[in-house]
Amino acid sequence: QVVLAESGGGLVQEGGSLRLSCAASGRTSSVSTMGWYRQAPGTEREFVAQIDRSGERAFYADSVKGRFTISRDNAKNTVYLQMNSLTPEDTAIYYCQGLTPSRAYWGQGTQVTIGS
Repeated sequence: QVVLAESGGGLVQEGGSLRLSCAASGRTSSVSTMGWYRQAPGTEREFVAQIDRSGERAFYADSVKGRFTISRDNAKNTVYLQMNSLTPEDTAIYYCQGLTPSRAYWGQGTQVTIGS
């Protein structure tokens, strides 16, 4: 069992920055790739970014490339999402995902709201 807990969401003005954190607990040694997804009202959950176990390979959705940076600290079992140059289109609930050989785990989500 793996439990993921996101934090760092909030309200920020357009052009601002936020850093989200996702702390993993439980059988963290089984977690490989970790990622972030988001879901805006009335839309499906969409991929934002992911990072491999080593932290050396990261992938991003086109909509966030150059603005968001994903990173992880394996000693703290935590993955981060640094979000810069935020726009109202980034408003969503952001979910952390952790992949194990058997399944994907999800956090409860953290709300990010960008004011214009």
